[in-house]
Amino acid sequence: MNYAELRDPNAEYTMRDLSADTMGLSEERADLSQATITDVQTAIVDGNYPWTLVRVYTDAGVVGDGEAYWGGGVPEIIERLKPFIVGEPPLDIDRLYEHMVQKMSGEGSIAGKDIAAISGIELALHDVAGKLLGVPAYQLLGGKYRDEVRVYCDCHTENEADPTACADEAERVVDELGYDALKFDLDVPSGHEIDRANRFLRSGEIDHKVEIVKQVTDRIADRADVAFDCHWAFSAGSARRLANAIEPYDVWWLEDPIPPENHDVQQTVTQTTATPITVGENVYRTHGNRRLLENEAMDIVAPDVPKVGGMRETRKIATIADMYYVPVAMHNVGSPVATMAAAHVGAAIPNALALEYHSYELGWWESLIEEDGIIEDGYLRVPDNPGLGITLDLDAVDEHLADGETGLDPA
Repeated sequence: MNYAELRDPNAEYTMRDLSADTMGLSEERADLSQATITDVQTAIVDGNYPWTLVRVYTDAGVVGDGEAYWGGGVPEIIERLKPFIVGEPPLDIDRLYEHMVQKMSGEGSIAGKDIAAISGIELALHDVAGKLLGVPAYQLLGGKYRDEVRVYCDCHTENEADPTACADEAERVVDELGYDALKFDLDVPSGHEIDRANRFLRSGEIDHKVEIVKQVTDRIADRADVAFDCHWAFSAGSARRLANAIEPYDVWWLEDPIPPENHDVQQTVTQTTATPITVGENVYRTHGNRRLLENEAMDIVAPDVPKVGGMRETRKIATIADMYYVPVAMHNVGSPVATMAAAHVGAAIPNALALEYHSYELGWWESLIEEDGIIEDGYLRVPDNPGLGITLDLDAVDEHLADGETGLDPA
C-alpha cells in the first residue's frame, strides 16, 4: 500500500482540521487565487548533500519550487502530506502550514523530518503565491530591509586538523573568492584524543583548537569575520574552557559547542564566556527557540529555513529574537533554491546577520538554476522577480539526480 494511502485524508477525525472545507472557506473565495493545488512532486539532487527539491503544481499552470532539508524519509513524508493540500488554494500559506502540522501531529510533527518535509512545501508555496500575485517572496514576509544579504562561506581543507592549512584556505577564500565572512570546523581530530565518546576535551585538544583559531584569525586579520563550528561535540565544561580560551582572538562566533537538547546547560555555557555563542541549527520552530531566546542562552540564533519550519516560521523566530536584540545567522547547506528562500527571509527581517553558503567547492551548484551570479563578492542580491525569483533548470536537475530518482515534471 502507498504510504499516502494509510489514512484517508477526507475521513472524519476528532483532531483539529484546518482544511478549506472544514474552515468554511467557500469555493468563491478559493477562486480569488485563480488556482488550486493539483500535485506535489520531489526529486533528490546528488549535491554535496542529497538536496530534496519540492515542486507544487496548480491548475493555473503556475508551479512553485521549494526545498526540504536533506535526509532519509523526507520525500516519503512529503508524499504522505500531498492529500492534505491537493485541492487547496495555495495563497493560504499560514493555514496550510498549520493544517499539515495538525494532520501529522500524531506522527511527531513538532520537530524532525515531519517539519523538514512541511518546510519544503512551505517554501514552494511562497514561490507559487508570489508568482500568482506578481510579487517577490520577501513582499509576502513584510517587505525589504536590504537589497543584499551577506553570505558567509563554510570553508574546508584536505586536512581540516592542520591549523596552517585552515589559515591558507581562509586567505584564499578572502583574496581569490571575495568573501568577507567565513566559518571553519573545530570538531576535528587533534591527535590528543583518548575517548571521543565522553565529549571531554583534554588540554592538548583545546590547545590544538585554539591554534586553529589563532592562525586563521591572525592570517585574515580585519579583512573578514570568521566563525568556528563545533557540531554539538563537547561536554559543558569543555565547551566553557574552549570558549574562554579563544576569547583573546577575533572570533565572530562559536557555534553549537554542546549537544542541543538541554537548554539550561546551553544557557550556562553562553553566559559564562565573552565569546559569542550561536545556536539553532538543530532546534525546531518558534517553540524550540523561545526559551533559548528568553533566557539569553544564545548570542546569535541560526535557524535553517527548510528545516526549522519554513520561511514564515523563520520570520517569526526572527521577530522573537529581535525582542531580545539577538541577530539571525541562517544555517544553510542547501541548493540554490533553499539558499534563495533564506535570502528572501534575510531581506525581510531587521536582524539578519548573514546566510551560510556550503557549496563553494561544488562547481555546478549554480547550474541548477537558469540565473547567473546570484552570489557575488560574498553577497547575494535578492531578486525582485515574482516568487523566489529563480528558475529551476530541469535539464541540470536531471543531470545531477540521485540514483533511482525520476526528476520533476515541467509546469
